[in-house]
Amino acid sequence: MDFQQLADVAEKRCSNTPFELIATEETERRMDFYADPGVSFYVLCPDNGCGDNFHVWSESEDCLPFLQLAQDYISSCGKKTLHEVLEKVFKSFRPLLGLPDADDDAFEEYSADVEEEEPEADHPQMGVSQQ
Repeated sequence: MDFQQLADVAEKRCSNTPFELIATEETERRMDFYADPGVSFYVLCPDNGCGDNFHVWSESEDCLPFLQLAQDYISSCGKKTLHEVLEKVFKSFRPLLGLPDADDDAFEEYSADVEEEEPEADHPQMGVSQQ
């Protein structure tokens, strides 16, 4: 995938997150991302046909510890897509952005649905959120 296609994927992926793709550098194959309050990181994309993986890093020392999970994921076995890498990075930064862990959201939603149901009520769509 050429760099512009990767940048388009990144821009689209950011649309549902607090992050924004703020800069791209095609010669370095680098994409810079930012979210308030001061959360920033960059992704270096591998060249086409090269065996390298993506690389994520931040120049902010406050952000670096949160990138460890994503860095471990990238270095694990198997090729990763930019979408998968960004998903892992965005999830890693949730605590720094003051957002609950994604797994906690699902659990709370499930718990809320279970507690709201009355045992004697007949619900045709049990387990499906009625929002």
